[in-house]
Amino acid sequence: MTQLQEKNENRVVRILAKDMEGKMRLYPGLTKVKGVSWTLSNAACKLLNIDKNKKIGALTDVEIEKITTFFKNPPVPEFLINRRQDIQSGADKHLVGSELEMANEFDIKRLKKIKCYRGLRHLAGLPSRGQRTKSNFRTNRRKGAGIKKKGK
Repeated sequence: MTQLQEKNENRVVRILAKDMEGKMRLYPGLTKVKGVSWTLSNAACKLLNIDKNKKIGALTDVEIEKITTFFKNPPVPEFLINRRQDIQSGADKHLVGSELEMANEFDIKRLKKIKCYRGLRHLAGLPSRGQRTKSNFRTNRRKGAGIKKKGK
């Protein structure tokens, strides 16, 4: 291994507001970004003609820029996009990183505001997707609900 390759592997690369080690390969490295699945990472590598096994530290600035612009509006089938028919705009979008977290927060706030069933379950701190609660989800209940020992 040459000295330049070692230097590139040791550097930290920032892709989509996420710091990644240079030693990591591109294909699994892209999945560390919130909102990027394994399938979307594979599609990015194929469509941008970048080797999946290339180390992240060996990427050029041009390739990093291509990757970031790809994830802003990916030209992939709509079933790979994580926000179809957005409530405000009605358009199909793909959100990544902090945008995805903020959109999720706003969605939950909207559900709470309109007081629908899912919103009420979020307010109560209970599961909103039909799971049973008799034996599970006890972390939100008050402590010491069982039988107590006699004090000595």
